[in-house]
Amino acid sequence: MKNNANRPVIALAVVVFAIALAVAWFAYANGANAGYGLAVLLVVLALLLPQAVMVANQWERAVVLRLGRLSAIRGPGIFVIVPFIDTVTTWLDQRIQTTEFNAEQALSKDTVPVNIDAVVFWQIHDPERAALEITDYRQAIGRVAQTSLREMVGSSPLSTLLSDRKQGDQLLREEIGRKTAEWGVAVISVEIRDIGVPPALQDAMSRQAQAERERLARVLLGQAEHEVAQKFVEAAEIYARSPAALQLRAMNIIYETTKERGATILMPTSMVDAM
Repeated sequence: MKNNANRPVIALAVVVFAIALAVAWFAYANGANAGYGLAVLLVVLALLLPQAVMVANQWERAVVLRLGRLSAIRGPGIFVIVPFIDTVTTWLDQRIQTTEFNAEQALSKDTVPVNIDAVVFWQIHDPERAALEITDYRQAIGRVAQTSLREMVGSSPLSTLLSDRKQGDQLLREEIGRKTAEWGVAVISVEIRDIGVPPALQDAMSRQAQAERERLARVLLGQAEHEVAQKFVEAAEIYARSPAALQLRAMNIIYETTKERGATILMPTSMVDAM
């Protein structure tokens, strides 16, 4: 539906009609019969102006039909049509527009019911095809987007949907764009906003994630124990080959113990002699 861009034309028609009234009054006051004819012409012109002169905004395109056949795509700016012969059937908005869609209780490839909300950004790039090839392109885009989303959900496991949304956005953009290209509509991008899973499944996934974290923690602890044991074995082999190193290590341990705790250590004479 057209907005109020034709207000200047309507204002001009009002001015012409006012001039026609003035001419008629002047003809009546002076008895000039020719003035009545001019007044009638001005009234007819005032009535035809809103039907003949159109104004389209910068982002608008007008589809003009002449006796039922496509005549031209007009706009932006001012343009003239032939009254009662040409008709403007559709005004198209070429700005980027959005359509929200969702897939409620759609089953994933691993038979998990999910609810997905998404939004598609699209733009009309061919006004002629958008006006002539389809009745309601807005409604059709929503239906195509929802169908494509359900097809993607049915062919993907839940783990893929949750972990790789960017790939899902790209697949949806290509699939929806392929279907809407025939209508003169280009899909700019598709964004998945939310993926909802049943509460029971969320609890199970939480327990699974917790169990996985515990398993990883135990594995890391076992690897650490294994590495510590290897280091102890290497240290024992070094000390076995070098008794002096073992004695120095023992003396260092004694020194660190007395340094930190301030305690007195009693040592057998034999151990002191050995050191």
